[in-house]
Amino acid sequence: MEKQKLAMDIINPHCAGIDIGSRSHFVAVGQDLEDVKEFGVYADDLTDICVHLKEHDVTSVAMESTGNYWQNLYVELIKHGFDVTLANGKFTKNIKGKKTDVKDARWIQKLPSIGLLTSSFYPMKPPKSYAPIAQKTKYAHACCRSIAQNAEIS
Repeated sequence: MEKQKLAMDIINPHCAGIDIGSRSHFVAVGQDLEDVKEFGVYADDLTDICVHLKEHDVTSVAMESTGNYWQNLYVELIKHGFDVTLANGKFTKNIKGKKTDVKDARWIQKLPSIGLLTSSFYPMKPPKSYAPIAQKTKYAHACCRSIAQNAEIS
């Protein structure tokens, strides 16, 4: 029996897939091997990812929620105006054979491009800056210290 290929229409041609890692992120903007690029995980690297995506006319990004490693990148992508699909890892793990970061990135890019990946529930969008939250936290700690000091004196 001859194997047949199933072709699916691309409904989102301007999407990218990112395989999140603790030491590096692999970004796929297409399905060819040269469409996948490795980036670091530090702040400058996350900005470089956003620049790279904009250079390739990407408007939406899919990535899996692996541990805590996705959080900083998620905030950076939102800050740069990308539509981010944060997917549960169990919905993106479907590659048979030897698993590589490049294959994972290409697979994560392919799923939303053909409409087969939905976003996980994320209760709120992260703030564009954590500075106001940090200020409120410092103020709350100062209030607690003041109350504690006054309670000791009385």
